Amino acid sequence: MGGYGSGSHHYYTPRSTVEGRLRLDVRRLHRAGLLAPNTPGTSTWTRNGRETGSIGHAARGEDDEGRATALELRYSSSGQPTRQSVPLEWTPCHYGGARPWFNCPLCDRRVALLYAGARFACRHCHDLAYESTRQSAPDRGIRKAQNIRERLGGSANLSLPFPPKPKGMHWRTYYRLEEEAQEAYLGGMLGLMAQLDKALGGRLGTGK
Repeated sequence: MGGYGSGSHHYYTPRSTVEGRLRLDVRRLHRAGLLAPNTPGTSTWTRNGRETGSIGHAARGEDDEGRATALELRYSSSGQPTRQSVPLEWTPCHYGGARPWFNCPLCDRRVALLYAGARFACRHCHDLAYESTRQSAPDRGIRKAQNIRERLGGSANLSLPFPPKPKGMHWRTYYRLEEEAQEAYLGGMLGLMAQLDKALGGRLGTGK
């Protein structure tokens, strides 16, 4: 079975943000019934309709409540078959049942998400940041405008006409999103111009 990083440089490119890493979500696995003891499964990641990675796993062990105690991962790392056991912890929910958590194999922190690397571990152990925290305010404004366009089923290309109202969406919601996108875009562009003006020593005169 091909691993998350095996065979192709398209599968995994190390980055310093959570958005750039393949990840395992214990909540998704639980909803899919893949945390029942001795249940095998495969998680596959895609981007733009193209598979970017896959990993095999199986729930192992059984506690007094009949719940799995670990998730065994099987993948390729640097071309070598790798197995990694991730402890599972269960906490009671307010309305009955129990919620699963991963215990990070490196720091034992209780987490819902593990990220790919030489080993699967939590965001803190991989020293990952969120993309939004690495973006400047102008970048965030422009990205917000792009996100709204994509939410409406259109392209993130800001040079194209604004997407039409999706079927079933209220006009009030559509107009609100259109206004938010326009404000975010204008704010982002003004911010970029201010940054450029600063870099040029005020020769653009945007601060006047």
